[in-house]
Amino acid sequence: MRLNPLLVQPLLVLAALTSVSQATAARYPLTVTDDLGRQITLNSEPKKIIAMLPSHTETLFAIGAGRQVVAVDRFSNAPSAAARLPRVGTAFQPDLESILALKPDLVLADDSRTSKLTGKLEAAGLTVYGGSAQTYNDVFSKIAMLGKLTNHDTWATRLITSMRSELGTLQKSVIGRPKISVYYEVDPAPYSVGPNSFIGVLLQKAGGQTIVPAKLGDFPKIDPELIVKANPQVIIGLTLDEAKKRPGWSNISAVKTGRVYKASSEENDAIVRPGPRLPQALRTLIRMIHPEALK
Repeated sequence: MRLNPLLVQPLLVLAALTSVSQATAARYPLTVTDDLGRQITLNSEPKKIIAMLPSHTETLFAIGAGRQVVAVDRFSNAPSAAARLPRVGTAFQPDLESILALKPDLVLADDSRTSKLTGKLEAAGLTVYGGSAQTYNDVFSKIAMLGKLTNHDTWATRLITSMRSELGTLQKSVIGRPKISVYYEVDPAPYSVGPNSFIGVLLQKAGGQTIVPAKLGDFPKIDPELIVKANPQVIIGLTLDEAKKRPGWSNISAVKTGRVYKASSEENDAIVRPGPRLPQALRTLIRMIHPEALK
């Protein structure tokens, strides 16, 4: 909403936002269960938050909780305000000394039992929420959860509504168009995406279909021969020149027609991070899979 240059409307808006904040402040102490099955209790609204995943960082800023963030993991590069914050390592290699020195009220970690980050921080006496979006629908539930934890429920709901609306409009643009087979490369090992992963669902919503069978999992390492046999119409994740150098790939449909795409760094971040930039991710994938739909 564009604010009137007169003072009256901004004051009314400020009063409304203050009213919302006061109405929800009484929720604390708040107890939730994280993805590791642990009960997390916050006695008051967290004022100093550390985000250890880029998706958490982007979500916090998108729901208006950016001022509460005091540090982020080293991969968090968006938005620009987050990129200027102190870095405290990664989920697998946390800088525990720096994290403890900041005395955070809440640390948002991943849900991996192998990283051991959650246990280490919890043992140090910190309040840690372990959880991250693993599926397409998880993205929205995690935004709602972060809104709840940070006392930004209203803003989280608005973000979810806005995202679903934009995603719905984009998805309508490919309705009735043929399904295009896609090989999406996460890593040249090669790792790809299954149909039930959040990227796999995005591909479907963009009018595509991953060549990886669901039985292989969400982010499996696959046999290169599977790619050749599947003969995808579109390849995403590497350049055409790189694809031409792969053994047996010269006869793949996507290579012959030149439909091989490598997203920019910003586009790739939007695609691989299950967060508020899902609409940007879907638009990028539609441009690669059904470019005619965006004309």
